[in-house]
Amino acid sequence: MTSPEALAAPLLLGLALGLRHALDPDHLAAMGTIVARESAPARAGWLGAVWGLGHSASLLAASLLIVFLRIPVPARVATFLELGVAAMLIVLGIHSILTASDPVRAATRSASARRPFVIGLIHGLAGSGGLALLVLPVIRDPFAALAYVGLFGLGSIGGMAIWSALLAWPLGTATRRSARAARWIPALSGLASVSIGLLVVAQSS
Repeated sequence: MTSPEALAAPLLLGLALGLRHALDPDHLAAMGTIVARESAPARAGWLGAVWGLGHSASLLAASLLIVFLRIPVPARVATFLELGVAAMLIVLGIHSILTASDPVRAATRSASARRPFVIGLIHGLAGSGGLALLVLPVIRDPFAALAYVGLFGLGSIGGMAIWSALLAWPLGTATRRSARAARWIPALSGLASVSIGLLVVAQSS
């Protein structure tokens, strides 16, 4: 059994990496298509936290299989999952651009937290292989490894909640003051999402 002192550093590292992980460009692009329509920072922060919950749920489920059953993630599967994320980014971006062209729908707030949760689930699966490779060589105790994943997920939840709330503050102010901004901000967010999705495809090829 690994001593608590020996576990402290990697567990704190998991929390710090989770906070940093939320700032990955593909994560920001996906959530940006949703947060761009939110005028209230508190609600945007909640949607970001829901993304983190979905991300952590799929990541923890995959880690249970990897840590306890020692099931490796084949490179082909990892590539397929990354392409799935790319497709999601492109679809989200196109939807945001098309919606921005409708003056009525452009000012409509997101109806539920279902979309960020599903987005988080997909992102969590795509990132599970790399995270497992980082965890297993460092933490031999499987329960400690899962604690690492849990703290990583907690950091992701907090990081995305903070980022979403901060981003919604200036965007919400702009959209409330200008009907034009209420249309071009989601359009630009959609364009960024499509661009990053295409970049992921290029990198995975």
